[in-house]
Amino acid sequence: MKTILVLTGGSESDTAVFGTALAVARPLDAHLEFLHIRLSPGDAAAFTPHLEFASGAALRSALDHLQAEADKRSAASARHFQRFCAQEAIEIADAPLRSRGLSAVWHEARGDGIGHMRLRVRHNDLVVLARASRANGMPPDLIERLLVGCGRPVLVAPARLRQSVTGTALVCWNESAAAARALGAALPLLSKSARVVIVGVEDSAGASVDGIRDLAQQLAWHGINAESRWISAGARSTAEHLDSTAADYDADLLVMGGYGHSRARETVFGGCTRHFLDHAERPVLMMH
Repeated sequence: MKTILVLTGGSESDTAVFGTALAVARPLDAHLEFLHIRLSPGDAAAFTPHLEFASGAALRSALDHLQAEADKRSAASARHFQRFCAQEAIEIADAPLRSRGLSAVWHEARGDGIGHMRLRVRHNDLVVLARASRANGMPPDLIERLLVGCGRPVLVAPARLRQSVTGTALVCWNESAAAARALGAALPLLSKSARVVIVGVEDSAGASVDGIRDLAQQLAWHGINAESRWISAGARSTAEHLDSTAADYDADLLVMGGYGHSRARETVFGGCTRHFLDHAERPVLMMH
């Protein structure tokens, strides 16, 4: 995990996203590629609530406002990046440095923003981004689109920055292919973590006490001394059990598969992915 894409929107969420990305990059001596998508008013209009009902002067005014917002976010994104690199003494470089250590670069893309973002995610080892807290011209299901369509792990930063992701890591295990992919992607971080706990919930499909114990033994081959925690089924959902367990351990990082069930089913009936994408108070690394 040497190249990390950091999506910057030029808003207040940049603080938590940048800090979370740094917490991942620092122990790995990784390169941070900051990417800002500068949307045209027409592109932003597609995902701006109620704009489809505007016409005439009202539409022109709305498009002018979207242009001004895009200009403002672009300038703020570049400013946030420069300030962050200066504060953290990160060298700005677009090629590998001779000396090992952190480096960073900032790019802005125009035109097909989602297409460019998808390409850059696939060309990096990890993407770090925030949940959208308000309309910003991006699709409201951006995280889900990247998670399902990019083949790379996605790290969702919480609204409130945590200074480390390598204290206690909670691996949420349910014997799914998605969980296995997430675990494989997270191994570089887990090998740096002070404590790793594998947790399984009785009502998770395929999870078992023996399974999580065996997985803990397998991680020893990676030099990871993992603990196992088994949770009996109860009145609470799997997501609620995992949330409570993460709080018990004050976990710095959650690792889990994303959309082990179909995305449509989770959207309609709920599930772990949907719960943690919407509500997680700590960094969550997911892979589909």
